[in-house]
Amino acid sequence: MSETTVAATITVRVNGDPREIPAGLCVAGLLEHLDLHPRMIVVEHNGEILRREQLEEAAVNEGDQLELVHFVGGG
Repeated sequence: MSETTVAATITVRVNGDPREIPAGLCVAGLLEHLDLHPRMIVVEHNGEILRREQLEEAAVNEGDQLELVHFVGGG
């Protein structure tokens, strides 16, 4: 009988840089892990721009590529 080992972390690319993050996160969970507020970020996940309502549904998997763009106010 063999046991399946579940990785505690996975590696993804965030804004071009490799990052080790906890396994099992959705995109909203990743933003929380990175201390980012979802209302201030636009997320591109594997080439697709996500709407805010998709952040809870989109799972982050090993090797995924995410671009996070911060809104900056001012004038």
